[in-house]
Amino acid sequence: MDILRFITAGSVDDGKSTLIGRLLYDSKNILIDQLEALEKQSKNKNENGVDLAILTDGLRAEREQGITIDVAYRYFSTPKRKFIIADAPGHIQYTRNMITGASNSQLIIILIDARQGVIEQTRRHSIIASLLKMKNVVVAINKMDLVDYSEEVFNDIKAQYELVAKKLKLENVNYFPISAFNGDNIVSKSEKTDWYQGSTLLDFLENVEINQDQEKENPRFQVQYVIRPQTDELHDYRGYAGEVISGIYRKGDEITVLPQNIQTKISKIETGGHEVDFVFTNQPAVIHVEDDIDISRGDFLVKTNQQPKVENEFEAVVCWLDKKELNEGNKYFIQHKSKTQKAIIKEIEYKIDVNTLEQTPITENVKLNEVVKVRLKTASPLVFDSFEESKSTGNAILIDETSNSTVGAVMIL
Repeated sequence: MDILRFITAGSVDDGKSTLIGRLLYDSKNILIDQLEALEKQSKNKNENGVDLAILTDGLRAEREQGITIDVAYRYFSTPKRKFIIADAPGHIQYTRNMITGASNSQLIIILIDARQGVIEQTRRHSIIASLLKMKNVVVAINKMDLVDYSEEVFNDIKAQYELVAKKLKLENVNYFPISAFNGDNIVSKSEKTDWYQGSTLLDFLENVEINQDQEKENPRFQVQYVIRPQTDELHDYRGYAGEVISGIYRKGDEITVLPQNIQTKISKIETGGHEVDFVFTNQPAVIHVEDDIDISRGDFLVKTNQQPKVENEFEAVVCWLDKKELNEGNKYFIQHKSKTQKAIIKEIEYKIDVNTLEQTPITENVKLNEVVKVRLKTASPLVFDSFEESKSTGNAILIDETSNSTVGAVMIL
């Protein structure tokens, strides 16, 4: 089965945690002991006597205040697909948490309170979805039970959001009238919305196509570990272990080792302790090459005729995640997959307003939650694709040299 990674986003009290709890509850992905603990802790009980939001709000402060603070990850599966859900906080001050959760997601569910319609936070999260090149957007118009399941209210909010989607050039937008509290149109169709002819939310999530064709066109493999046992039985063994980031690798393929730019051929491929003829996206593998080349952790093995960029100076969009301000000339570590090296902020070109996507000049230092376009310079050449071409090889993080904290989410242009 394949895995769908998606994130829920919306304003405070729009019902994100309750929606995820409902998906887990109605799809029978909750253990009996979890259910018993849930019944004891529940304050805001539904008809089943439980508060489903508690399933995702793991921090004590979240349960006490009834809000989501950090990104909570939950896992569940159905006979058709496995799912990894990121529950993002709705407060403006936790925008950075939402960005980090969305950066690895293939789909975003934006919740809208049927009583409120499209609000500022709806636009903010939609802009971030646009910024992160999300290919699939679900608009879940929640709390339909509080507006008497009105088709008119649903159509009005849908029309409001269509204007936002058009402006941001969001594609593949799907709309669902739901009640997370009561379970309408989430796992089962609701008789109270007989005017709605679409599928349930879970049915859509099980069947939505996650287009990876573009990534398959550009095979990428980064070395995580060099296996060199040097034992009597494996005296000459040298394999390069890692995960196939994208594409297909076959025995005999002509490849180029980057950043060294040395050409060779694949002599053998192993996975799961067995020799195979090919490996594909997301598979762990050990690749052997014909020639004796100095290959280290962080180096890329790519198809010779489908090469990425190799540069030590490039432009990127950075979402700033730290309370300490970002300045030109600041030095950090940049981690790109399994390679970490030093980098410097050569220039901060402009700030991106997350409410409008407009570019504004830099008049002061970059603060927490702000998004800027910068020019970065690395100590040695970086092997990458643009974020638009491949999220996997187009993102990185900035790490503070002294505290070792992650301070910036990087999307390479």
